Amino acid sequence: MYYSIVLQCAQGLKQIESWLDQAEHHAAAKRFDVGVLMTSRLAPDMQDFVYQVQSACDYVKGAAAWLSGQTPPRHADTENTVDELHARIRKTVAFAESVSEAQYNGAADRKVSWGGKIIGGDDYLLQISLPNIYFHLTTAYAILRHNGVDIGKKDFLGPIRWVDA
Repeated sequence: MYYSIVLQCAQGLKQIESWLDQAEHHAAAKRFDVGVLMTSRLAPDMQDFVYQVQSACDYVKGAAAWLSGQTPPRHADTENTVDELHARIRKTVAFAESVSEAQYNGAADRKVSWGGKIIGGDDYLLQISLPNIYFHLTTAYAILRHNGVDIGKKDFLGPIRWVDA
């Protein structure tokens, strides 16, 4: 679980930081306020970009905490700007990275309370955390792409750890 949560999902959040930088460059080049992108959404009944980033952060910190036997830190969900989103991402990544691999021992057997119900650790990771993290990451990415920000699949994937053959 350490790999899935800390290395993989925290990396996904770090990728958003580069997207935010590219969003700022795009807005500056096109001469509009980058705040327009922060409140953009794909459909009228979907949440905006800021919400997607907040939610991805919440699922990462939730998985890191619940599966290591902790309570997740609280974030106020008051972010509106690129700088505030950078700070939120950095806080979340710092928390996830502060959880040692050893703290995940027994995580598969932990019981997690979610939505008023109890779910096992493995199922929480595979059925709740990972799908939600990737849903919100993908939606945030799609909002920026839809609005013309020049990001592509490599920007979504980020660095890949290749091994020598």
